[in-house]
Amino acid sequence: MNHLSNEQRVEAAKLIKLVIFDVDGVLTNSSLFYDNQGNEYKAFNAKDGLGLRLLKKSGIEVAIITGRQSELVKHRAINLKLSPDMIYQGYSDKRIAFNDLLQKTGLTPQHIAYVGDDLIDLPVMSKVGLAIAVQDAHWFVQQQAHWICPSAGGHGAAREACEMLLEAQGKLTLLFQNYLQ
Repeated sequence: MNHLSNEQRVEAAKLIKLVIFDVDGVLTNSSLFYDNQGNEYKAFNAKDGLGLRLLKKSGIEVAIITGRQSELVKHRAINLKLSPDMIYQGYSDKRIAFNDLLQKTGLTPQHIAYVGDDLIDLPVMSKVGLAIAVQDAHWFVQQQAHWICPSAGGHGAAREACEMLLEAQGKLTLLFQNYLQ
């Protein structure tokens, strides 16, 4: 088991400058809906979306790496004002996209967190400074994670990961206070 103590997790979280999110099972609940014409539908959690925006507002970059290709992911990324060059779709080997992100950003793996839920995420999760699994992640992924979100994918887990990182970096209270003005 790779779980970190609270103190170790906070220290690792303080270094994070980029958070990578998987889509199906992390930003959604893994359900895939199709109509009779083959059009795909996904449900994204609005609270998770605000969490991603809070990361960006605080200076932490956000990326997406997903094994599937979907116009819906592109639309969600645009809605969240994520940089198009930080969205990687159709990568069954997520290490390729991860290596591109390392080159593009100049960051080292210890400055990167990854939020995943299934076996396809492990090759990248095993390389980053902070590997985060959602509560309903595959049991083997949970064993490899440094921290497990209290909530399931698509049900607030991404928001919890964002707030955990922001709290460790001392940025969360100020971001919350901005909403009182």
